Amino acid sequence: MGGLKNILSPGNRMFFVLLIAFAGGTAYFSIPVAVAEGALIVIAGLIYRRQIVRRRRDIVRYIDQLATNIDVAGKDSVAHCPIPMFVLKVETGEVIWANDPFLAAAGLRERFFTRRLSDILPGFDLKWLGRSGGSADALLCGRNYTVYGSLVRPASGRERRELLASLYFVDVTELVGLRREYRLSRPVVSVVMIDNYEECMKNLTESEKSSILAAVDEKITAWAIPLNSLLRKYDRDKYLLLFEEREMAGLLEHRFSVIDSVRSVTGSSGLPVTLSIGLGRDGESIAENFSFAQLAIDMALSRGGDQAVVKNRVKFEFFGGRSKEVEKRTKVKSRVVATSLSRVIADSSSVFVMGHAFSDIDSLGAATGVVCIARKCGKRASIVIDQTKTMAEALLDRLREQEAYAGAFIDEQTALLHADNKTLLVVVDCNRPEIVESGALLRSVTRVAVIDHHRRAANYIDDAVLVMHEPYASSASELVCELTQYLCQPGDLLRCEAEAMMAGIVLDTKGFTMHTGMRTFEAAAFLRGAGADPVEIKRLFQNDMQSSMERYEIVTCARIVRANIAVAAVDREADRVIAAQAADEMLSIIGISASFVLFRSQEGADISGRSLDRINVQMILEKLGGGGHQTIAGAQLKGKSVPEALEMLVRAINEYCDESEIGDLPPQAM
Repeated sequence: MGGLKNILSPGNRMFFVLLIAFAGGTAYFSIPVAVAEGALIVIAGLIYRRQIVRRRRDIVRYIDQLATNIDVAGKDSVAHCPIPMFVLKVETGEVIWANDPFLAAAGLRERFFTRRLSDILPGFDLKWLGRSGGSADALLCGRNYTVYGSLVRPASGRERRELLASLYFVDVTELVGLRREYRLSRPVVSVVMIDNYEECMKNLTESEKSSILAAVDEKITAWAIPLNSLLRKYDRDKYLLLFEEREMAGLLEHRFSVIDSVRSVTGSSGLPVTLSIGLGRDGESIAENFSFAQLAIDMALSRGGDQAVVKNRVKFEFFGGRSKEVEKRTKVKSRVVATSLSRVIADSSSVFVMGHAFSDIDSLGAATGVVCIARKCGKRASIVIDQTKTMAEALLDRLREQEAYAGAFIDEQTALLHADNKTLLVVVDCNRPEIVESGALLRSVTRVAVIDHHRRAANYIDDAVLVMHEPYASSASELVCELTQYLCQPGDLLRCEAEAMMAGIVLDTKGFTMHTGMRTFEAAAFLRGAGADPVEIKRLFQNDMQSSMERYEIVTCARIVRANIAVAAVDREADRVIAAQAADEMLSIIGISASFVLFRSQEGADISGRSLDRINVQMILEKLGGGGHQTIAGAQLKGKSVPEALEMLVRAINEYCDESEIGDLPPQAM
């Protein structure tokens, strides 16, 4: 019964148990009848067992026959597979078999099996084999294939220890061609703009205007024709250009030569015409590309114009932008921004002001101007600043002595504690979220105003309720001073506030010698009338003997990189102010047009860049993740040593000089 028990299912087993129990009950009444029932139960069990054994034998025979047929069919299908394939030894790469379609695809007939994988597909890697869903691309006799494969170890024979691979080649040449054509034919939308139209057309007769515009039209049209593009002028100073993605490589190679070509057009005033170009690509639709192009043209204008900016779904790319900015600000815009700022301040529960990390005199001076404006609007503003990491210690000490500034300086945690949904945060002298004094505060406050004069970077504070971004201004202090003139009287400014803003202007203009315009001197005159004392401002920039010695020590480390660019690298921690002063000092050397100082910081290596008007240090340091102005810029290379930073800087300088075709000319020939 043990064998019967092994083959009975639980249901059948219960059936036989009931029969046995029934026979046992019958024995109570009649033993002969019970014996007969027991015999019948045994016979039934034996018959059932025999049928089950026979059925299992038939199933095993069927499975064996089916497996044999499948094996024969598999071998036959492999031998006559219409897809190119071959088998090779993984360890040696030796080909041991290939079907006819592969021989035909590879153009091989004779002595094929003496070849190795590297002979057929040079550089083809098998590391993807064995991975789920693994595949690789291959080029064979000018056709594209997607290669799939499997690994197997033979079960018998001398080669049972050698790992074999079967590779299957699926021809995707047409698919690759269609995909390439789709990408190359995607539309690119471009907005071309004469960015100094008003300046060029000022005081010209209609015939002179027509002559200039005709010359510009001719050059833009000549540039657009080889692009197989659609060019339409939709405003007096704007053009819409549509072309395909396949033309982008040529544009990038020639770096938008139309910008230099149009610059040769000048009016009677001698001012050259400059173009700004914004391109949108890689969007989901033409409408999205046009939106990208508008963002790109806004970025180009905010960086001073005379350049091309390419925007895709991921990033901005910049080309050109080497010409000196021309002042384009109007007092109308300043008055409108001043009015809007006063309304936003009045509607706020609290006002915080902050600049960039490692604040300098310009950012702190601009912050004091905002404090004055808030006070005029009936609000008390607080300046968020790390008082242990600042380059404006002298100015900060002077402001702390003032009764009006008692408790005005707070840290990040205090600001976060008191911020609410009606708090206004005014960011001055900075437009990049990653370098503000407090990134956490910027992210937590919903109402942000930005006042800055630096060229806009690819990543900027883009959700501000109010923006005054003027790259043509000398400093953030100058911009805040202009706003102050519309909201305050000279008597409303404290003397320390007027001197703080004046010091900010002096710092960024190098004593009114660089990056100045008419509005710069107007702001200085207003501050002088508000009580700013030039002698006290001079004292803010005084250094002790030790700092002066350190500055000259940095200068003595300088070396010439490209004929007129000096670089000084000190592999130790240095004061940021001293490093900046050393960079300024090197510009006083005859023949030096640009200077860089590298020094070690707690987080890596820092770079301070300065130049006259011929070298754009901002474009050089942008290659390293920095930014600033054409003549003043900086960069922080986190996790880099000074030698590594020096190598990166020299490479960026060489790239800039090659792109600008500066070369290694003597300084006087530049």
